[in-house]
Amino acid sequence: MKIPRLNNIFRLAFILYLTTRLGWRKAWEQAAYRLCSRCFSNEGLRLSAEEIGLIDSSVCPSCRMSDGRKLTKDLINLLAHRFFVWGTLRRTLYGVSPLVKFNDRHTTDLAVTSPWPSEDMRLIEKTVGIGFFHYGPRFWMIGVNIEPLDALKNPTERRKITQHICNEYPIYLLSRGQKFYRLRKNPKHPEDTHQYDSPPAEMTCEGRLDSEEFPVMYASQDLQICIHECRVSAEDDIFVATLMTTEDMKLLNLTELLLEPDKSEFESLDMAVHMLFLAGEHSYEICRAIALAAAESGYDGLVYPSYFSLLQTGKIPLETSFGLSHRRFPQLADQEKSKIIPNLGLFGCPIKQGKVDVLAINRLMLRKVQYDFHFGPVGL
Repeated sequence: MKIPRLNNIFRLAFILYLTTRLGWRKAWEQAAYRLCSRCFSNEGLRLSAEEIGLIDSSVCPSCRMSDGRKLTKDLINLLAHRFFVWGTLRRTLYGVSPLVKFNDRHTTDLAVTSPWPSEDMRLIEKTVGIGFFHYGPRFWMIGVNIEPLDALKNPTERRKITQHICNEYPIYLLSRGQKFYRLRKNPKHPEDTHQYDSPPAEMTCEGRLDSEEFPVMYASQDLQICIHECRVSAEDDIFVATLMTTEDMKLLNLTELLLEPDKSEFESLDMAVHMLFLAGEHSYEICRAIALAAAESGYDGLVYPSYFSLLQTGKIPLETSFGLSHRRFPQLADQEKSKIIPNLGLFGCPIKQGKVDVLAINRLMLRKVQYDFHFGPVGL
């Protein structure tokens, strides 16, 4: 076996580490270059390979070029997952699932109508010994047959489940003196502190939680999320208020994971609530019912997952192992919680009621917008 040329101490250290874990033979196999970014004809795969590949001027064992970013077996598997699995994610009303999976126990069985990824797919399959196949997700992944979610969608059963949510989820104490942000675009009087209170009555029923005669102040401790949530554009005049609580506020914390070891995903209240806040405007009616139930239970507001959490964190939703949600495993709780960016929804008009004070108002200038992205195939 030809050993790729080592040109930096980090690669040598990595091989030495593998050697202690796997032995010399397996270590060399693991660290050996198999492909490079120049091997791929599909532009998306080539650019993704350039992003994750290693800089090394040695000759690629596949295409014999020296100027491509080099890929080990592990990096090829990562590339395949990004492009063919994450790149085929499809949203349903209350869930998300990839169209394609791969492993080393299948041969490739895909009807590819587009010519662009097929040649590269065969190259990956041959090089690392994996096969690609159409993935048939469990129904819970696409929001089907989840009992608490079905009950929430049914107006006659909804009140019982919203009260159950209020009883099961923990309290978050937004203590006196905590700072957070509220952003407005194109306000008529940006210097007026009341412009940063809950929207007026004529603008209710536009957000996820507010309803007729039930105003809600939307805010966050993450300024980036405020910008996403307001869907700002280059033409907008944007202003941000720095707010501070003047008293303790008791919030229902819907960003916590409910570990339910005795329940499957189909019975999980945690999964139902998680999917509600992954969903778009069709879920607002249910979210508003939860907000009203929380207010009736004595809460001052909600802490809830931002719809833009996954864009902010760059994480993949609804990850599974052997068809089981990672949210079910206590040892993965921190990993799953890291995917959630919390928003604040404060009931009533907190500024007018004196519960929240305006510390500062500033104009916010967008200096640069930069997107982080990866690619996926078409025609699968």
